[in-house]
Amino acid sequence: MGLVRDELFATMEQAEQSLEHFIAERQNGSLLQQAVEAMHQVRGTLNLIELTGAELLAQELLDQATDIPTGAGEERDVQLSALSNALYVLRRYLENLDLHRQEMPELLLPAINDLRQAGGQPPLPESYFFGVRLDQARQDVVAARLQEGVDPAALARRFRQIYQQGLLGFLRGDKAPSALRVMERALGGLERIYASQPRGRLCWIGAAAIESQLEGQLLARKSRKQLFSRLDRELKLLLANETYEAPRSLLKELLYLVALADSRGPRARAVCEVFGMTALPFTDQLLEQEYQRLSGPGQAVMRSLSSAIFEELNSVKDMIDLIERGTAPVGSFGTLHALLGKLAKTLVMVGLNSPGNALQGQLSMVAAWSAHDPVESNELLKLADAVLYVESMVAGLDSGERRGPRPLVEPGHEAESFANHQLAEARIVVLDEAQAGLALAKRAITSYLESNGDKPHLANVPVSLQAVRGGLWFLGQERAAFLVGACGEYIQQQMLESSLIPSEQMLETLADALTSLEYYLEGGAGMRRGFQDDILDLAANSVRALGLPVAA
Repeated sequence: MGLVRDELFATMEQAEQSLEHFIAERQNGSLLQQAVEAMHQVRGTLNLIELTGAELLAQELLDQATDIPTGAGEERDVQLSALSNALYVLRRYLENLDLHRQEMPELLLPAINDLRQAGGQPPLPESYFFGVRLDQARQDVVAARLQEGVDPAALARRFRQIYQQGLLGFLRGDKAPSALRVMERALGGLERIYASQPRGRLCWIGAAAIESQLEGQLLARKSRKQLFSRLDRELKLLLANETYEAPRSLLKELLYLVALADSRGPRARAVCEVFGMTALPFTDQLLEQEYQRLSGPGQAVMRSLSSAIFEELNSVKDMIDLIERGTAPVGSFGTLHALLGKLAKTLVMVGLNSPGNALQGQLSMVAAWSAHDPVESNELLKLADAVLYVESMVAGLDSGERRGPRPLVEPGHEAESFANHQLAEARIVVLDEAQAGLALAKRAITSYLESNGDKPHLANVPVSLQAVRGGLWFLGQERAAFLVGACGEYIQQQMLESSLIPSEQMLETLADALTSLEYYLEGGAGMRRGFQDDILDLAANSVRALGLPVAA
């Protein structure tokens, strides 16, 4: 994305501006045509750099935009609004991708489906970007024995009625956990009746999905209510047909919920084992949070906001310093109290509830201060800790960093939270420096090759890699540190101290090792849930191929 970044964002800005002007001047068809041409270029670029989710949204944008006629009236307002919102979401998604190098196409589904709904098309399912093999089967499953005289068909109909009762409660939002338990028990009963028949498969997977919805505390989205309603309609067909087989699309949707929840429930574990599913690299709550972030203010707005907040925080720190020195002018205490109250409200408004509450908790203490009595030093330290904590939380606003949910901090524990935040910031800095060190080594090796073995190009590489190794040890990444050190040792012994240039195959193997390590660091050094831990195995295999020992 880096090679086309500037052109891509410039084209997107052109599309947004042309569409905005067309909405205001709907008789000007040239404005709409300019927007369509820009969207077409954006889609082509995204196809070139293989961003599947972003390309899909761009294609939906293009389809909807070409459907808008010149002179569109109010009947097209919903469609135009969806276009404008989707363009904004796409730009914010690409901005985050440019910063974090982590694709999450699921974030684009709400905008895609808003466009499709505005154009009268059916929405894409939640599992659209989810892959799983549906041909896996349970082994040695035996149906439960029923008591003598019990009619299986009548019992199955009763279980379906129980499912419908629970479904009604879930749809209404009445005691949803209890409703889900009722639905799960009903499907469990059907599973026991039909376990040895093809139709028992849907009951088993459906029960696991409902267990996951409950255990994983998944959000009661409209799409999930529709999914469980669809499941009820399939149960009607299932009861009437001994050879019934569930639609693959339905099974995939249910399995997606199981994978998303990463539940430890017995049914979910069994389903994951049979279908070979692992936890997804995100949670339902994270998806919701990140989509809200995409729909919120852009980086330019957040930079302006954080700049204004920092100015006010600096004013607060100056006042604290004057009070500590005993040189605060008359009226400083009232001004400080008012400024803290204003800052607290601003922080809560932008979603920084914990920092806002931290300042709010200091107001009663500051209100009791008087120019006639000296302020206790421990009270000044408490306020200073709170201000430093707020400053650390605001620091990520303008960079668009994805830090996950903001931790709640109990009043009086701001200093501890600030220290933890500083440690997290140090980790980020060390990772960035480590990535820069590996990139430097790769460039130096390229220059070494292009100059036919000119050793001065490699002079600083072993030292740089030793610095990377030390940083990784600091982060507790001993295995990665060992592999980086091994690469540095190979360069020192086989490239700097040797009179012979290593073979092309060995140099490619060295490049593979460095690339694998670089990719590992780009993923947060294994700290992200679901990250591919086997990347280090690839690096280790390359180091072993270089003839160097690799720790077990």
